[in-house]
Amino acid sequence: MSDRLKPGDLAPDFTLPDADGKQVSLADHRGRKVIVYFYPAALTPGCTKQACDFTDNLDVLAGAGYDVIGVSPDKPEKLARFREQEHLKVTLVGDPEKEVLRAYGAFGEKKLYGKVVTGVIRSTVVVDEEGKVERALYNVRATGHVAKIIKDLGI
Repeated sequence: MSDRLKPGDLAPDFTLPDADGKQVSLADHRGRKVIVYFYPAALTPGCTKQACDFTDNLDVLAGAGYDVIGVSPDKPEKLARFREQEHLKVTLVGDPEKEVLRAYGAFGEKKLYGKVVTGVIRSTVVVDEEGKVERALYNVRATGHVAKIIKDLGI
């Protein structure tokens, strides 16, 4: 399993393709806070709920100085379908090689229905304006997670 990030760690930089195949880099967001969330798969019930919650709260988060990037192992074509089908406004990027997922500690062993499996660990990392980890949350729930983040960040 990958090492999990802790507050104060330098967030691993990344450049990944978004739903349109355009390259998105964490470095492009320097000077703003970024919520990077990791989810298992586009077009699945839990991931759809989480992405819709982020979309519904995007104005509130942006108003407080936060950008939001969702990372999954999906290819851009699937991300585009996900965005269109669910009318998502969050930036979605794909990491089919799972390099960024591993770098953030969001890929590895987890329990699923009582069994130990290897896969994406639903996680959220809040990165500050200088690129350092402010918060790192692992094994989060899809439902209610965005409301909890907003409350915890005092927004």
